[in-house]
Amino acid sequence: MHPTITGLTSELYYEGRLGARDACDQQRLDGTDGFDGAGLWLCPVEHEGNQSRSDEEVAAVVAACGRVLQPGASWTDMRGNVRALTPDDVLVVAPYNAQVAALARALRPLGVARVGTVDRFQGQEAPVVVYSCTSSSAEEAPRGMGFLYDPHRFNVATSRARACVVVVASPKLLEPECRSPEQMRMANGMCRFGEMSGRVLLPDAGADDRRKTVRTSRKDYPCSVSNCQRMECDSVLWAQ
Repeated sequence: MHPTITGLTSELYYEGRLGARDACDQQRLDGTDGFDGAGLWLCPVEHEGNQSRSDEEVAAVVAACGRVLQPGASWTDMRGNVRALTPDDVLVVAPYNAQVAALARALRPLGVARVGTVDRFQGQEAPVVVYSCTSSSAEEAPRGMGFLYDPHRFNVATSRARACVVVVASPKLLEPECRSPEQMRMANGMCRFGEMSGRVLLPDAGADDRRKTVRTSRKDYPCSVSNCQRMECDSVLWAQ
């Protein structure tokens, strides 16, 4: 994993004891549309009433994958080897089978076939991981908050990436109503990711190729879990 991803994983799940391997900081993407380099990205997608499937997030995932898989996009590994970025370099994860099925159908034209739940991808890696959280809110999550926010599942999903993690989620998932310390601990992983990540806003997944980058504050997408440290986002990439 790139040190940026290792830092998140180490802080949340290994009490700061996990370090990146030497030369992992060389791993990066180039020639993409907005995802060059390496790091953590949050794509907030507004939707309501979705439980185990979100068509809005399917559209956003397809748009994000299309921007990653630009003609001429490349992948640099830890040895400095550079090659073309291919659809097999993108791993798409969702917590629910209904969302996995919808994503698999929608991503077929792009050639992205590595689509599944967390359980399918344990032990696998890819330069890019896109995680679709699917549910509109913690209250609407099938099997409850304990499943969607499960630290082990979120850790496995995000730590599959070697350079780039894109989490697609309803902003309401960063504002869970936690009623116990246990629920706060569960929500902390997703909320901390939101604080450490940049923003890729896709108000219209079918929008044209015009882009602009603006600065924003964390207050635009606040995390209501009180034990999350608040930070400033570096920038927002807005497609319009």
